Amino acid sequence: MIRAYLDNSAISAALVTDYWRVRVLREVASTQDELKYQLVSNGECVVAEFQSAGRGRLDRKFESVANVGLLFSFYIAPERKEEWGWIPLLAGIACARTLNEMTESRSFTTKWPNDVICESGKVAGILCERYGAGIIVGIGINVSTLNNELPVETASSIFIETGIELDRNELLVGILSAFQEIVRKWESGHDFIPAYRALSKTIGSEVQIYLPDSTSLIGIAIGVDEEGRLKLESGDLIGSGDVVHLR
Repeated sequence: MIRAYLDNSAISAALVTDYWRVRVLREVASTQDELKYQLVSNGECVVAEFQSAGRGRLDRKFESVANVGLLFSFYIAPERKEEWGWIPLLAGIACARTLNEMTESRSFTTKWPNDVICESGKVAGILCERYGAGIIVGIGINVSTLNNELPVETASSIFIETGIELDRNELLVGILSAFQEIVRKWESGHDFIPAYRALSKTIGSEVQIYLPDSTSLIGIAIGVDEEGRLKLESGDLIGSGDVVHLR
């Protein structure tokens, strides 16, 4: 297994737009926090080989062995502020589409609101934080991670699922390019509900949702609404929560 280093020059050369400004760092506490240490503007992106204090939703620790994952955060300031709940879903679409295209498969789907999964487990997590006038989007992907390197038994990696070791430089460029195009269309009023439904493993499943107030509910997920909330067959609309697929 090659496990080549991230290459700032290769990433910059492959990006066909000057929208993104990418910095590659060997080690940071958190790519999310690294962006907060500078004056950020649309398109600022930090990617690191290793995070010593990476985190996911609800301040959970996010761990990854050095050089095997793609760990990055970027800043955007969308105009459609009343619908920012869609940002993690759009990021999920960009990730899943890019992974499927680069592996020439249909293995990767989304789990509402912020994961990319496959049959063997979770391969990517997405964390969105409001910051200033915009949002910092953090994405962590298990790329060439082996079974004995996974942090939890429910996790997986692109390599474990497909046997393909993707070039992380190309993967980053692919996701950033896809996300930029998706957000451009979304800002112009494009409806991404059908696109999200097509990639969603959650919609159509019986789910248990653990809510922020420590309660939970069980139901059939039937869709998402215009604000990105999960719609249940019962009529409930869920804006935030941890989802477990029951079947």
